[in-house]
Amino acid sequence: MTEQTKAPSNGDRGLLGGLSDRLSGAVSQVAAAGALIVVFILLSIVAPSFLTADNLFNLGSQTSVNAVMAVGVTLVIITGGIDLSVGSVAALSGVIGVLLMAEYGFNPLLGVVGGLVVGALAGLVNGLLVSVVGLPPFIATLGMLSVGRGLVLIATGAVAVFGAPDSFRLLGQGVVGILPIPVLLIIVVALLGYVVLTRTRLGRYAYVMGSNMEAARLSGVPVKRYITSVYVLSGALAGLGGMIAASRINSGQPNFGEGLELDVIAAVVIGGASLFGGRGTVLGSLIGAFLVAVIRNGAVQLNIGTFYQNVLIGVIIWLAVWWDYYQRRKLGGDVG
Repeated sequence: MTEQTKAPSNGDRGLLGGLSDRLSGAVSQVAAAGALIVVFILLSIVAPSFLTADNLFNLGSQTSVNAVMAVGVTLVIITGGIDLSVGSVAALSGVIGVLLMAEYGFNPLLGVVGGLVVGALAGLVNGLLVSVVGLPPFIATLGMLSVGRGLVLIATGAVAVFGAPDSFRLLGQGVVGILPIPVLLIIVVALLGYVVLTRTRLGRYAYVMGSNMEAARLSGVPVKRYITSVYVLSGALAGLGGMIAASRINSGQPNFGEGLELDVIAAVVIGGASLFGGRGTVLGSLIGAFLVAVIRNGAVQLNIGTFYQNVLIGVIIWLAVWWDYYQRRKLGGDVG
């Protein structure tokens, strides 16, 4: 009696693909967490000032900008998109928010809300260009990167904006108990991001669209609406990041955020999200954001120049994307 071999069905292949994605993502998160611990320990040894209270406070504040923005970019990348505009949008939101307070008398809360609205509007434009006009996400957001930077320079005349109330400093420098407000914002945004990804239709559809956009469309998912929504959220969180950064120095800086999109995308990819779509978590992106921030902070402690830091971050992006590609090939996933 011969034993027959049965080929795996489409359902089996889909299940295996999902399992391989989750396994690859988990491995990436563990690797990133391990790297964060190792780098933290090494810097504690070689840079005596690294573990001082002032430096750790600054590290938390610095990380908050990237971490908050990374949550929004995680949603975009899960859908198979990309947002290259977050640095420019953060700068635009920061200067507009400060202008509203300094020139038009808005109180700090309304100024911050104004900055978030500016970011959300920029994200709305990105989302409509991708979902309705049909531009590739890379092109749509690259255009917004340039438009946002130009609007910043037009609004400020390339001059820093001052005059915000001193109370505005609380957003980026305040403390609740022993917890810095920027770190508290990371926690709040991360929890909200987790809820969105795991408890809402937007989160479920984001994974579905990132895994197979055409299948999502054929199954009745309102793709245009949800693609637009993730870009709006990414823009709003970029706006919040810009307001936190402006609050730290109580001014709107027109040159803020240049190259920041690379750090944010690096954080998301290091944390296990796939640039091919369909995979990513808030926790992983936070780990990646802290790793990038610790590397940047440690490099400053060791007097390593920004140019060398950029080279290192670029190499890390290469390695993270190569690892994702390798795992998908090895475990039978699609690589696009």
